[in-house]
Amino acid sequence: MDYTGKKALVCGMAKSGISAAKLLHRLGAEVTLQDMKVREAVPEEALTLEKEGIVLYTGKNPDDIAEKQDLMVLSPGIPCDLPFITKAEQAGVCVISEVELAYRETACPIIAITGTNGKTTTTTLTGEIMKAVYPHTAVVGNIGIPYSEKVAQLTENDWVVAEISSFQMEKAKEFHPKISAVLNITPDHLNRHKTMEVYIAMKERVFAKQTAEDFCILNHMDDVCRKMADHTKAKVFFFSSAAPLEEGIYLDGKDMIVKWQGISEKLVSVDELQLLGVHNYENVMAAAAMGICAGIDLDIIRNVLRSFAGVAHRIEYVATVDGVDYYNDSKGTNTDASIRAILAMQKPIVLIGGGYDKGVSFDDWTKLFAGRVKHLVLIGVTAPQIRASAEKFGFTAISECETFSDAVNLCREKAQTGDCVLLSPACASWGMFDNYEQRGDLFKEQVRSFLQK
Repeated sequence: MDYTGKKALVCGMAKSGISAAKLLHRLGAEVTLQDMKVREAVPEEALTLEKEGIVLYTGKNPDDIAEKQDLMVLSPGIPCDLPFITKAEQAGVCVISEVELAYRETACPIIAITGTNGKTTTTTLTGEIMKAVYPHTAVVGNIGIPYSEKVAQLTENDWVVAEISSFQMEKAKEFHPKISAVLNITPDHLNRHKTMEVYIAMKERVFAKQTAEDFCILNHMDDVCRKMADHTKAKVFFFSSAAPLEEGIYLDGKDMIVKWQGISEKLVSVDELQLLGVHNYENVMAAAAMGICAGIDLDIIRNVLRSFAGVAHRIEYVATVDGVDYYNDSKGTNTDASIRAILAMQKPIVLIGGGYDKGVSFDDWTKLFAGRVKHLVLIGVTAPQIRASAEKFGFTAISECETFSDAVNLCREKAQTGDCVLLSPACASWGMFDNYEQRGDLFKEQVRSFLQK
């Protein structure tokens, strides 16, 4: 699309919105960047854009200008059912997501990774595999680096590895990766998507435009993912942590076995990996499958898998204090992620849980506490719901704290030599923190301060 002289409205002044506004401005559009925050509260980086000719629209919804635009780009945090968006679409305005905008300006092949959990670890690992052969690979998306930020640096000889959220797919129209992956599906973000059917449909958009020339990586052990094989035209590459496969990659005891287009051999043993837990073995298999589909040599993939130490905030070992191991799983923002963290621990757990309410049940999580969790320390608005859920299953070793710092200190009091303290809240961080990274960083900072006392 030729954006020269087009009126473009970008909604949201966080990283994605700022990057999208810069990209559109560079492409010749007349850009307005909007946010509900008042001018005094917007990021300094957004204010500097005015010097480049980008108009800032702050403190309210853009009801009076939305229908006058040629294009509207939505940041992931903007709900798509707002009245001004509906009116703009009815008036013929093209409304797309930031990821869709970046995709339309990308010259190289794309690997797109989605799912409820494991996206960041799998995206990071896939990026490392691709960088081993294609050093300029851009690792972008929901992982924290806006896709729009990297587009101008890419050539047709590079690759994009993108972590994709359901929010980013809501206004995707032409998005077409060469390789897609859906890692797993469990209830999440129902406060926005309302039903599981809508949530699943948004995940399926990652492969909706793929053809028989493309590849789709799916989790054979996940019922929803397995059924997605019937919904895609791409070549399906399954991974499995429990059942052997005629074709795909699967876990046989401790060995990962690849059977794919003439290949039939062991890839690695889990003993060679630095990652803990079956969920991480699934992430490794998915990343390896994407590398294989991209044509990366198996020996190169092996070397990357063996050296990969994981990502921050995902079952991240912090320190051992007075014989107690501390783990930061702040990225455990839903029950399924936190279930995986609990199952990965090999010691009695003093657990920090609670946070923002996304409208999901906590029962599948709390029913696992017996015999695993020694004490539960709750924070945030979901504390009463989680307490009620845990007590329903007979778990009563529960405390509630007003502040995060108090919660970490209480965990230190409750934990004894041979235990572990796990921050895995099963909830988003909003309301108490800017994001899960801030929550995890504060946890690590406080734990490390124990070492100095």
